[in-house]
Amino acid sequence: MLRVFDFRTYWRIYVVFIGIAVVAVSMIYTTFLASKLKEGEEKSVQFYALAIQDLARSESTEYTNDISLQLTQDFKIPAILTDDKDVIIDAVNFGNNNLDTAYLRHQLKQIKADGYKPIEIDNPYIKQRVYYKNSRIYTYLTYFPYVQLLLLMFFVIMGYLGLNAARRAEQNRLWVGMAKETAHQLGTPISAIVGWIEHIKTMSEERPEQMEILNELRKDVGKLERVADRFSKIGSVPVLAPHDIYPLLENTRAYMSKRAPRKVVFVFPSFPHDGEAIVNVNPPLFDWVMENLIRNALDAMEGKGEIKAEVYEDEEDYFIDISDTGKGMTSAQASRIFRPGWTTKSRGWGLGLSLSKRIIEEYHGGKIFVKKTIPGKGTTFTIRLSKYRSTEIA
Repeated sequence: MLRVFDFRTYWRIYVVFIGIAVVAVSMIYTTFLASKLKEGEEKSVQFYALAIQDLARSESTEYTNDISLQLTQDFKIPAILTDDKDVIIDAVNFGNNNLDTAYLRHQLKQIKADGYKPIEIDNPYIKQRVYYKNSRIYTYLTYFPYVQLLLLMFFVIMGYLGLNAARRAEQNRLWVGMAKETAHQLGTPISAIVGWIEHIKTMSEERPEQMEILNELRKDVGKLERVADRFSKIGSVPVLAPHDIYPLLENTRAYMSKRAPRKVVFVFPSFPHDGEAIVNVNPPLFDWVMENLIRNALDAMEGKGEIKAEVYEDEEDYFIDISDTGKGMTSAQASRIFRPGWTTKSRGWGLGLSLSKRIIEEYHGGKIFVKKTIPGKGTTFTIRLSKYRSTEIA
């Protein structure tokens, strides 16, 4: 089968190759310019040395070091004039340190260590040498390709992140559209099921056991209605309102306990509870998080054990601990448990806990984390939510 070439599949490779080509060309050309500049600087210093020599041999002009060294001022090339014993006579282009003997001796030593060869000056009075090093312009030019490389890497990284962000945004829009369409498609059969349940109830009023089954079935359909409602609202910011934690926990317990194996014991706070624990939450999303934690606990316990919920507080927050007596996790597993796509189960998408984390932390401003886990003994998850504080003025 003939395969159609898709540029989008290989765009990262092309970006890397183009970047490498740009940097390579830049470095080659900059190296060429630097070599030409170095040649020019060497010729300038040689010209300076010849000028000193000509001044020394001139009969009409008295030779002075100050006049001769000023010849290099226009070239900005750091230079030191010494005698044949390397005693410093004068210096130029060392900034404010041209008269600092100790500094100049250190610079002379550094110039020799860097391998710069002096230019010998032959005049009738004294043997002299000119020691010099490259100008700042030459130094800046040699570093230019590396600066370019860093800038190019920066723009490549920013471009990569920008394209990835654009792709994620496009995928998010696609998922939002699919979610809303799914909610729309679910609406019709759910409404029909609700109608049939109500119709069957009218025929089963004298059968208590059947009525109980129909009531639980209606709760399941109600759950489907809430799921469809969540799908229809994907992409919008959830509305938070003050609610008591204890009724929310009781609703979750009542629903999940009837759908869990008989050997699983639920130990939740007593209800009605003496006190209140008011937090700003979106009840359907909070229920979804709690149900997801309980389903994970049921999977970990493999049909028997205990699921326990505990509520406690400090000055600022309420904490909800959900514990199970399942198989637990290693520390390595616990550190990755909230990553999208990662799961300890043999089946599943690995999205439940990552979505729970997003719901609690991004939408509710809280925190969810693994408080404790011991392989073979169980796991405890903790949800932290800020206490609700009324802004009404009495």
